[in-house]
Amino acid sequence: MVLGLQPDKVEEYKKLHAAVWPDVLRMIRDCNMRNYSIYLRTLDDGRPYLFGYFEYIGNDYAADMARMAADPVTQRWWSFCEPCQKPLADRAPGDWWSPMEEVFHTD
Repeated sequence: MVLGLQPDKVEEYKKLHAAVWPDVLRMIRDCNMRNYSIYLRTLDDGRPYLFGYFEYIGNDYAADMARMAADPVTQRWWSFCEPCQKPLADRAPGDWWSPMEEVFHTD
């Protein structure tokens, strides 16, 4: 998945993610997400972008994501993260991060 990052918020975003709140990490795990990584890269257009990856091990992705979205601590965490982010204009309605097409994978 991919998401823009406000250029003036790069350092703030990095600081937030250098010390993610334990309750946020617990909710990610409780919602069956594993191996979650976020990468930062400035592309040729001069803008910073975030690239995220996680593995979902649950049985009901929609329910797990709804559970996470309803969590008050996660909502508060997002209130700090979202002002740093800049969703792509062509994202699907209701999406914040934009999915990317996997074109190669190996174990």
